[in-house]
Amino acid sequence: MHLAAPTATVPSAMTEESIRAALATVKYPGFSRDIVSFGLVKGIELAADKATVRLEIATREPDLPRKIYTDAAAAVANLGGEIEIDITITDPPAGPEGNAGLGAGTSSIPGVKKIIAIASGKGGVGKSTVASNLAVALSQLPGSPSVGLCDCDLYGPSITTMFGTDEELRGTADNEIIPAERYGIKLVSMGFLLDDRSPVIVRGPLATRYTQQFLRQCQWGELDYLVLDLPPGTGDIQLTIVQSVALDGAIIVTTPQEVALIDARKATSMFGKVNVPILGLIENMSYFECPSDGVRYPIFGEGGGAREAEHLGVPLLGQIPIEIATRESGDSGKPISHPDHEASQSRKIFTEITEKLADRLRN
Repeated sequence: MHLAAPTATVPSAMTEESIRAALATVKYPGFSRDIVSFGLVKGIELAADKATVRLEIATREPDLPRKIYTDAAAAVANLGGEIEIDITITDPPAGPEGNAGLGAGTSSIPGVKKIIAIASGKGGVGKSTVASNLAVALSQLPGSPSVGLCDCDLYGPSITTMFGTDEELRGTADNEIIPAERYGIKLVSMGFLLDDRSPVIVRGPLATRYTQQFLRQCQWGELDYLVLDLPPGTGDIQLTIVQSVALDGAIIVTTPQEVALIDARKATSMFGKVNVPILGLIENMSYFECPSDGVRYPIFGEGGGAREAEHLGVPLLGQIPIEIATRESGDSGKPISHPDHEASQSRKIFTEITEKLADRLRN
């Protein structure tokens, strides 16, 4: 797609820096960050009577490039002068297996066969518990697949606690991160770099840099699956991730209650905008089964996940109950899906979810 802005009046003092500064006022639709910081501006060329601004974006929504073009043209036109601004919006090459998303000209991570994002619209739905247990359950599939888990929640990292390790991350001479390893899972998390009382205080661009380092400057080696535990919501880090690597799909975690389902829809919509397929929905905290009489109590409502999955046209991969054993396993640093644990309902369900997930990824 090629879009040309109308001729504008531009002072002779106009520079690449002033154009870039103007474009930095243009937000990516639906997100708080601008198109410059997200790397959509691929080039600015100045000639005697013309400035060419090149943007690259991939999306299924035809109105989104037009919106970015309109806003970018208006921002540059405000600089004034007599110069024509051309904005070219193109679809970058697809990632592996044709999986093109926003910025999907980026390839998959070398040596990693499948990359899966675990996301939620809101916090507190047990997303990290699900991500941890899915990673371990994946490694227990036939053939003992190799699995990595990247904790992309910079502000609330919890993977170190859930895997019971405070190992310090090491680096190579080439400034690559060497993942920690626990229960056969390769792990990277901001939690390895901080103590329990240290808050993460980083602004958007620095958060982007950390996220890209975790994904791209890490010695993941040969992995069958890399699970990404995303922060809650639909913010900057999520968009950075889909620009940095080609995801094979995303799983949305929710609880049955409507307030969680509303935010799950937002997360699903975000992945749709950036052309990432939804592999399915997992309903966590579906019910509590009383150990004394076996009666199930739908504490957070009933059937919400199934209805939402049907509405979204994606499979409901599983319904995970509230279980004391699951909470205790997370606090003690050994996910409930690990085979050393006694058989439990949650462990069985995680195994079933993982088998469904593996089938989805093969098809």
